[in-house]
Formats: sequence, structure tokens, C-alpha cells
Amino acid sequence: INNIMTSYFIVFFCLLEDVLRERPLEADGIDSVVVVDSVPQVGPELEFYIFSDKTINYDSVKNYVFRGFHMHWLEDPDCRDQYSVIYESGEQTAIFSNDSKEPILVEERAVKTYVRWSLKGTYLATFHQRGIALWGGEKFKQIQRFSHQGVSLIDFSPCERYVVTFSPLMDTKEDPQAIIIWDILTGQKKRGFHCESSAHWHIFKWSPDGKCFARMTQDTLSIYEIPSMSLLDKKSLKISGIKDFSWSPGDNIIAFWVPEDKDIPARVTLMQFLSRLEIRVRNLFNVVDCKLHWQRQGDYLCVKVDRTPRGSGIVTNFEIFRMREMKGEGTSVVVLKSIIGFAWEPNGGRFAVLHGKSPRINASFYHVKSNGKIDLIKMFDNQQANSIFWSPQGQFMVLAGLRSMNGALVFVDTSDCTIMYIVEHYMASDVEWDPTGRYVVTSVSWWSHKVDNAYWLWTFQGHLVQKNNKDRFCQLLWRQCPPTLLSQEQIKAIKKDLKKYSKIFEQKDRLSQSKASKELVDKRHLMMEEYRRYKDSAIQLYNQQRELRLQLRGGVDTDELDSNVEDWEEEAIEFFISEEIINLGDLM
Repeated sequence: INNIMTSYFIVFFCLLEDVLRERPLEADGIDSVVVVDSVPQVGPELEFYIFSDKTINYDSVKNYVFRGFHMHWLEDPDCRDQYSVIYESGEQTAIFSNDSKEPILVEERAVKTYVRWSLKGTYLATFHQRGIALWGGEKFKQIQRFSHQGVSLIDFSPCERYVVTFSPLMDTKEDPQAIIIWDILTGQKKRGFHCESSAHWHIFKWSPDGKCFARMTQDTLSIYEIPSMSLLDKKSLKISGIKDFSWSPGDNIIAFWVPEDKDIPARVTLMQFLSRLEIRVRNLFNVVDCKLHWQRQGDYLCVKVDRTPRGSGIVTNFEIFRMREMKGEGTSVVVLKSIIGFAWEPNGGRFAVLHGKSPRINASFYHVKSNGKIDLIKMFDNQQANSIFWSPQGQFMVLAGLRSMNGALVFVDTSDCTIMYIVEHYMASDVEWDPTGRYVVTSVSWWSHKVDNAYWLWTFQGHLVQKNNKDRFCQLLWRQCPPTLLSQEQIKAIKKDLKKYSKIFEQKDRLSQSKASKELVDKRHLMMEEYRRYKDSAIQLYNQQRELRLQLRGGVDTDELDSNVEDWEEEAIEFFISEEIINLGDLM
């Protein structure tokens, strides 16, 4: 019997060991969770609504409360974009739908601090002394709140599953509280971090798919994976002297640069972070500073290199890496001194550079060809500009002279590099394109200038549509939209048949122009109907009070003029008005 029992326990513990080895961890279930607002079935065509590539029931998300359809604004039949406006020196926040006639108020709240939209527009974050709150849905109800005393900065993950908050008041050595990563769906704190310096935000930078985030400290690059929030491969990368890094927007590639160290040149490195393989390294000499600029789709990387060649001042080189070529082949273009601004076209191989010294500032446009050659397309001389703003759809741009340059605005079509319009919004401090690229807003913020606070709406061609004055206007932020569900083939087909769609849009525009008179007629009909209802109710009340009137007047009926004729007294009264003497002889 003892031998049998011993054998039994041996088998039992062996099986138990196998079971425990496969026991799910606390964070394992999070990758299997998907939340789809008001969508009963999830297919590949609905990927942007989800947070994972696996499907599971809502009930599997612990502590999650379904709060309605968060993408409601996308169902607007007229496809109006929304934006938030902070005014009254930050005391009030309003949400408007953009309309060519006048903005349509959606919601208005008393919020005494800042607001920020999430990256896909699902949530509106409001800042409070005790933390932040997230709002959304048709009526902008509170979806989630996170307690973090003194929060001053936030950041959303690209998938909108997590939010990062920073507070300078909460950090302790034992319990890191300066930076906290929260789960938006459940409201739970995932992990806290210390903060050595908040001079450069964002401290954490997310991978394009939102599955990893990275942080740079002295001689170290740390990459964390979600949902465990632990170090990838349980170790950080030791990179001596690392100065800055940036994720590619289209691939899991990290670019970073290291300054010179004695006889060792500065270098720019492109690394695949999963394999830790360096796919491209470029050595640089006489380097003062570097800035990393990714094109929005990740097709190109521009490294702006400030150098000090012997016998001259600072000269800027632009090192261009073509990421779709083998090993990110690089080339360079040299632009002389005094670089003011640089910006890639969002979806293309063109970029714009502002260079020179005021008042002789030049705007140059370059094109990176498939063979690696970089051509100067056009250069505009003597521009009053210190900022470049590309349309989100590319092709069109605004060269703006903000603040000290008195709000000079130049609207440019880069397809043929022509200036469409030159206008001015005096003392403009900000420029914001709408997500579609059809409209652009310029504004004078109360935070930077105490008078003439307003925001103006322009078409992409530079025609003024609206002037909206708000008392102590502070800030306007457009609500971003999720990526399109259309394939590239479908987009090409729509562009090919654009004339057919244009007729439909022109017809809707004509109807909208006549809509104002129709609304006025409907309003008048409604007022007349209300008057008739009031008149009928007054007559009914008058008839009900007839007996009471007769009692008060001793049985005398005074409702009609011809009642009680026998009591009438007739009296004739003559009035002398004027006298005029006419000589009949004058009439002969």
C-alpha cells in the first residue's frame, strides 16, 4: 500500500507541476481582450476599433463598464469635424462641429485647466488638480478618471488603450509616482516610474503599433512591452552617450544618435528593436547637434545635422535615409546657415526648409527621388515666415510668420509650387489644420497676446470663411479621426470618379444655401402655430369665466356691444376743427 501511495503522489505532483507551468499569469488575459463599441462582430475590416488581434466577450474585461458608442461623431451625415475651444482665460471649454456658415455648439463645460484629445479622437481628457478625466460618446459623459495629484502632462498610446500621466509632486524613492501608466478600459494603474528630468516630454515614446514603449536615461535605452510593463528581454540597452531617439511611424525601427567622444565620431544608428540588429550606421564629424525628423508614413528619415567646419559658422546638413530601400540607404543635401524650420510632406517624398535671416528668409522645397537624388523644386525669396504647416493630406501648406512676424500667411500649392494667396491674421500665435485638410484655423491666444483674441477659419486655398471672437480665447484643438477603412485601391477608385461625387456635393451645397430661408419659414410657421394654440386656450378660459363676470357686474352682460340697448343714451357732440374763407371771384 505504501508503494502504491508513493507512486500516486509522485504522479500527482508531476501532473501538478505541468498544470502550474501552464497557469495563466495576471497579465496574460489582457492581450486577449478586445473592446468594440456597438459592433457585434469583429472582422479584419474593423481593426482600428479594436485594441488587440484576438476576440473575447466584454465580460472578460475585469472592471470594464460599457458606456455607449464612442465613435458617435463619425456618424454625422454631413461629415463635420469637431474641435474644442478654451476661452475666458481657461475657465470655459466648448466643443463645436465645424460648419462653413457658423460653428455648431455640441457641448459646453466649465473646465478651469487644459484639455487634450486622444490620438484617434475617441476621448477628451480634462486636467484637474487631483488627476484627469476622460469624456466621450454622444453627450460627452465621463468615461474614466485617474487620480494623480498635480498632474501636468499626459500622453496616449497609439492604440488608445493606455494613458501616461506626469506629476512633479508625487515622486518618492520607495514608491515611484511621478509617471504613471494607466489602463483606460479598467481605470487601473499598471505601473509607476521615477522621473529624473521632465525637461523633454514625451519621456516615454510609443512604438507605432502601441505594443512597446521606450525611455532614454543616461547611457541607457530601456524598452518595455505591454501588457506586463516589464523590460523587453528583461534588460536595457547600454548605449554610451545616447542623446536622443525616435521610433519610426511605420515600422518597429528605432533611430538614435550619439555625439562625438574624443577621436570617436558622432553616429546615427537605425536599429530593429526586436532583434537588436543595427541595419544602418552613419558616422558624422564636427557635430554640434542632431534632430531626428521622420516622415509620417516612415518612408524617410531626415537627420538635421548642425556642424562647425573649420573657418566658418554653423552649417546644416540634412542626412536623408530612404527606409524602403535596402538597409535604409542614405544621402545628404547641404543647406547653408541659419535654418529656421524643416517639415516633411505627410505622404510623399517632399520637404520644405525655411532658412536665412529676417527680413530675407527663404522657403525652399525639395523632392527625394526614387534613385536617391534630391532636387530643389522651388525657392521663394524674402518670406515673412518662421513656421511650416503642411496639410494632413499633403500638397498644400501654409508658411506662417507667427507672433513677432505679425501673422503673415502664405498659402502654397506644392504640386506646381505656386502661391495661391497671401493674407494676414495680425498677431496670430497658432495654426491648426483640420484632419481632412479642407480647412485651416489661425488664432490669437490670450496666453500669448492679451488683445484681439479670436480664431479665423480659412479654406485650404486661403479664402477666409469665418471670424470667431471669443472672450479671452486661449486654444483650439481639432478632434482627430481614426485611420480610414478604405483600401488604397478603393481610394484610387474614388479619386478616379471624383467628378461623379463632385456633382452630389455641389447639389448638397446648393441645398445648404437655401436651407437658411427654409429654416426661417419653418421658424415662422412654428411661431404662428404657438400663437394659435395660445389664442384658443385664452378664448376657452374667457368662455369659462362668463358666469363669474355676470355675477360681478350684477347680471349685466357686457360681452357684446349690442347687449342692453334700452340703457343706451345717445349724445351728439360737435367739434370745430378749422375755418377757411374762399373768395369766389378768384375761382371765376
